[in-house]
Amino acid sequence: MITSTNQKDEVVQVKRFNIRYPIEEYTFPEEALINDVRFDEEFIHVDLTDRRVISIPLRWIPTVYHASMEDRRKFEINQSRTMIIWDPEKCGINDEISIADYLGPSRDEIRPVYFHQEPARQVAEAKAKYKKK
Repeated sequence: MITSTNQKDEVVQVKRFNIRYPIEEYTFPEEALINDVRFDEEFIHVDLTDRRVISIPLRWIPTVYHASMEDRRKFEINQSRTMIIWDPEKCGINDEISIADYLGPSRDEIRPVYFHQEPARQVAEAKAKYKKK
């Protein structure tokens, strides 16, 4: 099926704005360490040492969601301050949470999505495939 499109020459005006602060003035967290943990009826609120607060829905963690508030508060933070751990010998919860799992992808994991390039071999093969003989 062949469709035709009408192309229009449009003039687009681009606005330019002055950059007020250089990139060096911004703060990008290097690591996320747990400072404090709080609970309410719907969320675990994790205060990080860089002053961020992450609220994780309790429904995402069934063992904690179905536990009593008393058992939820019987957690420990591991020595590296990256995990919340419940000891089943101290409470009715047997679980651990790595805070990195709830922070989303790191900048290094995101970068390939935005700057994706096909490997050169695949591009060369594709060009050879459509080359006229």
